[in-house]
Amino acid sequence: MGSVFKMKTAFLRNLASAFTAALILLVPAASLAEPLHGIAMYGKPALPPDFVSLPYANPDAPKGGRLLLGEGGSFDSFNPFILKGTAPSGVSLYVVETLMGRSIDEPFSLYGLLAESVDTDPERTWVEYTLRPEAKFSDGSAVTIEDVMWSYETLGTKGSPRYAGAWAKVAKMEQTGPRSVRFTFTEKDRELAMLMGMRPILKKAQWEGKDFTQSSLDAPIGSGPYVIDKFEAGRFVSYKRNPDYWGKDLAINRGRHNFEEIRYDFFSDENGLFQAFTAGLINSYRETNAAKWQSQFNFPDVQSGAVVKAEIPHQRPSGIAGFVMNTRNPIFADWRVREAMILAFNFEFINTTLNGGTEPRITSYYSNSVLGMDHGPAAGLEAELLTPFAADLPPGTIEGYSLPVGDAGQALDRKALRQARALLEEAGWTVQDGVLKNAEGKPFTFEILLAASATETQSIIDIYVEALKNLGIKPTVTVADTAQYKERTDQYAFDMAYMLRALSLSPGNEQYLYWGSKVVDQPGARNWMGMTSPAAEKAIDTMLNATNTDDFIAATKALDRVLTAGRYVIPIWFSKTGKIAHSAHLHYPTRIPLYGDWPGFQPEVWWYGE
Repeated sequence: MGSVFKMKTAFLRNLASAFTAALILLVPAASLAEPLHGIAMYGKPALPPDFVSLPYANPDAPKGGRLLLGEGGSFDSFNPFILKGTAPSGVSLYVVETLMGRSIDEPFSLYGLLAESVDTDPERTWVEYTLRPEAKFSDGSAVTIEDVMWSYETLGTKGSPRYAGAWAKVAKMEQTGPRSVRFTFTEKDRELAMLMGMRPILKKAQWEGKDFTQSSLDAPIGSGPYVIDKFEAGRFVSYKRNPDYWGKDLAINRGRHNFEEIRYDFFSDENGLFQAFTAGLINSYRETNAAKWQSQFNFPDVQSGAVVKAEIPHQRPSGIAGFVMNTRNPIFADWRVREAMILAFNFEFINTTLNGGTEPRITSYYSNSVLGMDHGPAAGLEAELLTPFAADLPPGTIEGYSLPVGDAGQALDRKALRQARALLEEAGWTVQDGVLKNAEGKPFTFEILLAASATETQSIIDIYVEALKNLGIKPTVTVADTAQYKERTDQYAFDMAYMLRALSLSPGNEQYLYWGSKVVDQPGARNWMGMTSPAAEKAIDTMLNATNTDDFIAATKALDRVLTAGRYVIPIWFSKTGKIAHSAHLHYPTRIPLYGDWPGFQPEVWWYGE
């Protein structure tokens, strides 16, 4: 981890979420005459049926050794598939499996994992998967269609809200053969034929007589390459490689799952985690603070070469990281107020102070990628999608919008503060006796919720609060522990909070969970800002049913405009590389996948070598 302790913990969890949720649209292809080994967003997947391994995996990687990781916070459950409780990283990645597996070297392609084949019609109105006959759970029992169907229905009706949206679009689930299951869809949504291949498959018998909605420390019986070996609630969990793993010889797994043990230790603060790394108790450590990466990774093991500093490039979008304003609070319902909050945030000074000015700012939700909006006027399909909603969209959505540029040389950007005061006055807020108030004399007050372990977010907010004082605003800053932070954000019980959404090159149905109006009041969904935007939902619908690359990109750019010009989040920075300091005994292939350091990279294709 590093000085952005909680931010990075959230980053990893968001990545895992994005990994399973963020899927791209499919286009019509020639009719599938027979079931195939894989499925792609356009045409055929890149790898042929007889591929040897994923292109970024080393098929000759040795097995053995330990990967020792650290994580912030704690855990009290081994069920990551429900809203209650906090599960450790790894359960959904190493212990359970899905019907299809992803290649992170393609924007979105799936290859058979538990399923030996996939079939669908040209319009993608249904999809059918056939299980591999050799697929087994870790207890040696066969994975059956009954397990598959129970898992899908249970997750869709009792699981986390992230599963409910797709399940609601399933008109019929039916067993079509001894090892086959078919899903028929209720509506036009071309992504569903792939999305349904990415649900975790659980062992039905393990849950008989148990309440699936309640968190539990009972180790799940999965079909994945690892099993939970040892753990102490809240302190550590150890995953042990299953020597009898049924899928170890599959092409998609060749060169993957190489460590004998993957262990996570949990720390309440970043300093303890960093010290554990420098002492060799942890052998791989992600850093997101550029200044710390340059200044503090000079301890003896780095100088001797025992620890290696690796920078992993990627080609994925920046995503959004920053301080979200909850529009459920009436003071943030006005875009002018939100713009004033952004103007008061002198990013250039904060970036220089905390990062040495090295990290680029997030300029839109899909910046750093082909899906990111342009900052000039919308044209073509982008304009066509947005124009019917023009009267209700904030200024700049169609005409063009860019974040303000601050002053790196001083904490207070006085020009920006003057603009902020003018906007606040337009919105009915004026400074009275040194305090910003409305016409009724009610002060402009709000709370900023931060996680206790996220000390860098606290450093950012300390600078920001000083700037807000010049507008007559004195927010309350509340620091909560991991459980409290999760509970409050799940219930949207905050005014402003740090938010991170890792976005991929393959956005799809999960965008409704992030920004859709139907989940505004649904606990545990991801629409923290509480936005309700018909324009955003029109763009998402177009993304889900695009029939060519150009339309898909245009629709995503239109969504990006609505989100960015909506001024819901005060964006901070992103990195164009993943920064991992690791023991020299840990290795990864020279071929870096498109997504870089993303779920599917470490630990999946890393290995231990003397």
